Amino acid sequence: EVQVVESGGGSVQAGGSLRLSCAVSGFTSDDYAIGWFRQAPGKEREGVSCFDSSDGSTYYTDSVEGRFTISSDNTKNTVYLQMNSLKPDDTAVYYCAADSGPIDSAGLCLAVVTSRPIPSDFHSWGQGTQVTVFS
Repeated sequence: EVQVVESGGGSVQAGGSLRLSCAVSGFTSDDYAIGWFRQAPGKEREGVSCFDSSDGSTYYTDSVEGRFTISSDNTKNTVYLQMNSLKPDDTAVYYCAADSGPIDSAGLCLAVVTSRPIPSDFHSWGQGTQVTVFS
């Protein structure tokens, strides 16, 4: 069973930075995708970023491109989301989710950052971590 645990949320002033962590365990395949999502009060969940293990490609939705960076540390089975230049609009509960192979990880990651509603392929979700950006 794949387990996902997020950490690293908090409150920060606009323009500040936070780093979220997503610890994943239980993968039975080297082919996987890790997605970061967020949901603000009254809004639908949206995909923010995705990591494709097949070639290390990273994907971002337009609103965070250039400000957020997703990375993976395989030695720790952890994926990070470095969030810089935070804005009040980034306030939301952030979730990490995983799907493992055999999958079309590239296609899934592209769907994470472009499709609304978000793809239903992710079966393992973390509990979420609150990010609050105040002006």
